[in-house]
Amino acid sequence: MGLLWAERVFALMSWGGEAMKGIRKGALAMAAVAALCVTGCGIQAGGIGEEGGASGDLKGLEASEGSQAQEAGGQADEKGSWVPAGTVSVIVPAGPGGNTDRSAQVFAQYASQITGQEFAVSNVSGSVGTLAANQVLAAAPDGQTLLYGHNLVNVANVAGVADYHFSAFALGPTFVKDPVQQLYVNGSSFQNLEEFIRAAKEAPGRLRACTEVGAYTYYELLAFEEAAGIELNLVDVGSNADKIAAMLSGQADLMPGAYVNTKEYLDSGQLLCIGIPSEERYEILEGIPTLNEQGVDLVYPDCDFSLYFPKGTKKEVIAYYEWLVQEILRDPAAQEDIKEMNMMPYYLSAEESGRHDEEIYQAIKEVAQGLEAK
Repeated sequence: MGLLWAERVFALMSWGGEAMKGIRKGALAMAAVAALCVTGCGIQAGGIGEEGGASGDLKGLEASEGSQAQEAGGQADEKGSWVPAGTVSVIVPAGPGGNTDRSAQVFAQYASQITGQEFAVSNVSGSVGTLAANQVLAAAPDGQTLLYGHNLVNVANVAGVADYHFSAFALGPTFVKDPVQQLYVNGSSFQNLEEFIRAAKEAPGRLRACTEVGAYTYYELLAFEEAAGIELNLVDVGSNADKIAAMLSGQADLMPGAYVNTKEYLDSGQLLCIGIPSEERYEILEGIPTLNEQGVDLVYPDCDFSLYFPKGTKKEVIAYYEWLVQEILRDPAAQEDIKEMNMMPYYLSAEESGRHDEEIYQAIKEVAQGLEAK
């Protein structure tokens, strides 16, 4: 299964629209098979939780301090006896400049300031995040190497790109929340969601939507197609920077994107946001409407950035990082830097992060299974 899927994915690393159409049903079938293969891992079904809220406060931090049952044992706000022995490698499964990299840089900056140890970000992009994930899984479980990301291995597993998901790691705490990626069009081509949907229905399969096959945005776009009753031409263009370049050059008509990466283009009028697939509006997104309020019934998971460690990492190491994340999020300067990225401080303990990953994994798996059932 893995080889066949990989051959199909790599065949799409181009602007070949016809190839994309031919793989759509195959991709969904592979997703369904992958989802069925994972049911033996002991994961239970669950819906998306309501933690976090839309206002961007520190919800989750105060509630967890010293009160939750921690995977690390002991109090969430206790440092414990373990400390890093040297430079900590923060492995980021994305290129420089995107929302993953920028929030990881903030984490590393303040972690270095608080601890006196160097936290060095290393960008390892490719293969829907699995190159970075595999590097961390192969590292020693000594707390000196961690993966920083959001649900990447969960989506890769559902897509059939990886034969493991979050449970292959020792879960650490969650650091920040980035609202679910919004949908953007070229500001000179469309004026609103209704106009885009009308154009898509008039020319099925003609409008191009940027994504990375098997990634978070891939299933978001498939779900959007289903909810809006349209068919798009999904094209694999690569990273966030590549998506924006494709949009600005007129090579694509739609892209999911993070607000931190698109705000300057919104301000210039080059891009227009037609909506966000969330239950309610986010204050930090400055009035962007939900798809629901515009008649498209779609809610998709947010991007919650967490720390992942090699399996076998000791409890005292996890406890240290729970303490560290809370220390960072208490710092007013760190809070301001997070706000500047249009993200929200969002603490979850290691145990809570594990449950949350499970919920999001199930939600994305249900998206794939539901589309296959159609």
